[in-house]
Amino acid sequence: MASPDPSFSSLYKIGVDDRLQVSVWRNPELSVTVPVRPDGRISVPLLGDVLAGGRAPQEVAQDIEQRLTAYIRDPKVAVILVDLRSHEFISRVRVTGAVRQPISIPYRQGMTVLDAVLQAGGVTEFASGNRTRLYRKAESGTGEAFDIKLEAILKRGDLETNLDVQAGDVITVPERLL
Repeated sequence: MASPDPSFSSLYKIGVDDRLQVSVWRNPELSVTVPVRPDGRISVPLLGDVLAGGRAPQEVAQDIEQRLTAYIRDPKVAVILVDLRSHEFISRVRVTGAVRQPISIPYRQGMTVLDAVLQAGGVTEFASGNRTRLYRKAESGTGEAFDIKLEAILKRGDLETNLDVQAGDVITVPERLL
């Protein structure tokens, strides 16, 4: 079986509550559609529990193929994401702190810090807008923080720090110090 482009398989990692279709070629009795449980596992006939959470579909398929070789000669397995339920929580932008309505909103391409703050109802009278921070988890797993001059954006139209947001970003608007 040809191995897919590794950068492609790393695009989506299976998450809790996703639904997967596991198809075993020429063995329909072993093919199932199952949810990913809170422990990140799925139940597969003959094999029992298989870890799926945090892995690419191709990785899960290869694991199932390897384990099925004890029962079937040269098994061919496909794992297809049928319902991407976990993605809904991963691809959100959160706005917290001194905003009228702290909110978690779906990420949309082209969304900026200003768009997200406005969806949160804007800032309160106690906000220290120029101390706003945008927190982002980098691919390496480390966190990044960006200074946002929200007061300058809102009052003067200075869009220099009106950054594009990414899925998973958290925008925090602190309160003024007395």
